[in-house]
Formats: sequence, structure tokens, C-alpha cells
Amino acid sequence: MEYTEIMVRYGELSTKGKNRKDFIKQLGKNVRHSLHDFPGLDIRAQYDRLHVALNGTPAQPVMNRLKGVFGIENFSPMIKLEKDFDQVKATALQMVQAQYKPGMTFKINTKRQDHHFEYDTNQINDKLGGHILRNVPGIEVQMKQPDIMIKVEVRLNGIFLTSETIKGAGGLPVGTGGHAVMMLSGGIDSPVASYLGMKRGVKLDMVHFFSPPYTSEQALAKAKELTSKIAGYAGSIQFVQVPFTKAQEDIKEKVPEGYLMTIQRRMMLRITAAIAQLRGAKGVFTGESLGQVASQTLESMLAINDVTTMPVLRPLVSMDKTEIIKIAEQIDTYELSILPFEDCCTIFTPPAPKTRPDLEKTRNFEKLIDVDALMKEAIDGIQVCNIKPGENFMNQQEDVFAELL
Repeated sequence: MEYTEIMVRYGELSTKGKNRKDFIKQLGKNVRHSLHDFPGLDIRAQYDRLHVALNGTPAQPVMNRLKGVFGIENFSPMIKLEKDFDQVKATALQMVQAQYKPGMTFKINTKRQDHHFEYDTNQINDKLGGHILRNVPGIEVQMKQPDIMIKVEVRLNGIFLTSETIKGAGGLPVGTGGHAVMMLSGGIDSPVASYLGMKRGVKLDMVHFFSPPYTSEQALAKAKELTSKIAGYAGSIQFVQVPFTKAQEDIKEKVPEGYLMTIQRRMMLRITAAIAQLRGAKGVFTGESLGQVASQTLESMLAINDVTTMPVLRPLVSMDKTEIIKIAEQIDTYELSILPFEDCCTIFTPPAPKTRPDLEKTRNFEKLIDVDALMKEAIDGIQVCNIKPGENFMNQQEDVFAELL
């Protein structure tokens, strides 16, 4: 079928009362950003529904992108027709014939905005139903839970038909739940935590620590491509690249081995919280899961959180690895996350890190480094870029490598 429009139905935001208008405005903005690379679309976010006029653009790629935009309950591809009832009957029959298998049932469901149209709701249901019964041998009408539902909307500007309802991502439009930053590594967990944070409407900036020559350009490209993967849920994401080589080298040189990881994580959180404040964000998200690795015990979290009063949110805190991997596979970040490129969290890892660091000892060991100077150097060197859905950074690295050869 050659569809002309996609009709989007709102999810949880429909219950937001006086704030509904702001939620719908934000969803419209996010949809436009998410569909930035489809020229010719006309996107209108109205009070009850959002409409995407395709204007000749194939529907399937657009629908694939819409599946990932938070705030959408479901959507339907539609065909717009002139108010010619013979054309309506022919199109409804085509829809049924395209889906029908022996034993299936159907129903016609009509809504009429244009009350001057020649037939009322019941007449449209009867006439279309009769036409289908006469032309599809063996099909039967079923009023409750039919196999095929043909929905007809008689609007002022035409008649719209659909026979498919596709589930959306649900949740709240990104940007309606406040602004925070995400500590994004190149692993499995932080992209999943980002996804869950954005599902509650939080606008996230990605903060990624980069330590050349210990971490490679491929590792940086991987983090950017992970950001591009999850940008579809938000429309676009700001990526903040933080140089961390000097801080890591100083920590490794001056801090006792057992506390290297704790002091390193404290420094990363200090810098991230400072970046959050500079960018007007109100919290820090991480991909930590309680007890998963040595740095994720309650004692470690206490010692690391000690450096900031800003809220530190951990969407994965009670999940096991199997649950996290399942979500990573669903959002298509898993295969990219397991590519073997070192990130800041894995270099200089001591063989026996403290799993239950003492808070007072941690504070004293941190005095061995110049915290303020290292923070200033890192923050002064940050680079920020805007990443959109569908951008491919790993291929760019492969092309550069091929040219060097």
C-alpha cells in the first residue's frame, strides 16, 4: 500500500492536564529532529494527535524511526482519499485482501468529523462491510477482537483509511523530565541507562572521558556511534568529550594501587558534575548496577558520591547483567558495545582494587593529587558536538585507516 500519512497517538502525556500543551510541543520537536534526514515530510503536532504527511516518502523507514521516539503510544499508516465513496470501498477492499488469510474476521470502525458527508457512521460501516463480505469469500464480521480492523476517519479535508496499529516506545517526550548528563563509557550498561533515563523524559547530554594514547580513536568513534543509536529516542544528543589522560596518569603515579579506581571515579564524577552545572543540568546518570563489579558496592558508591551534592541517578542499580543485555539487544546497542576497544574505565585497572574503600582513607589519598588543577585542565579541553540518529562514526574510522594504508 502507498500510504500518504502516519497518524501518531499520544501515550502517557495525554494525562498531563494543564502541561499537556508543553508535552505535545516537545514531542513534535523531538519527532522533527528524529526524522531530520527525511526531506519533504510535513509534521503537525495537534492537541489530540500528531500527523506526519509523507508527501511521497516511503512509509516504512519513517515508521521504523518513529518506533523509537518516547511519548508515542502507537501510530497508524493511513491513506488519504477524496470524498469519493467508490474509491473508499476499493481501497478498504485492497487493505483487507492484502492481510486476509482463511478463517480471519474483520470489522469496520468509522469516526466522522464531517457531519455533512453523505453517509453517517452506521451507513459507512454497513456499506463498507457489505462490500468486503461480497468480495472476500469466507471472511466473517467479528465485533470484538477481529483479526482485521479497518478504521475510517471522515475529516473535513478528506477520508482517511488505516488497517494497522503499531506500538510505539511509550514513556514521556525527552525534554519534559528535566536536563541531566550521562557518564557514557563504551560498554553495555551506560547506553541502557541512557535509554531508561530518556524514557522518563530526561534530556541527557553524554559525557565521555577520552585518554589518548591509552584509548584509541576507534574507542571514541564507538562512543559517538552508541550516542547516535540512542539519539533516535531524543531527536539529537549533545556529546561532551573530556580529555582525561593527565588526570589518569597523575592518579596512577601518586595514589596507592588499591585506591586507583576509587580516586579515578571520584575525579570523573567531580568533572561530570562541574560540566552539568556549566550546562544547566540538574543531575548525573550512570550505568552502575549494584554489586556488578568492584567499584559498584555500596561502600564504593558512598566513597565516590562524596565529591558532589548533585543527584546521582542509577537506573540499572537493581538489574542483573542478563536483564541489561536483553534491553541492550532490544535497542540495538549490544553488538556495538561489545567491540573490544579500551575505554577510560578499563585502562590502569589494578589487579586487586578495593571493593569496600574506607571514606576517610579515600579523602586522604585524594590529597596526593592536585584536584583543582586536573579538573581545570580537563574542563578547559572539552569538545562538544551534536549527534543525530543514523550517523555512522565507526565507518569513518575504517575509511581513515584505509587511507593511511
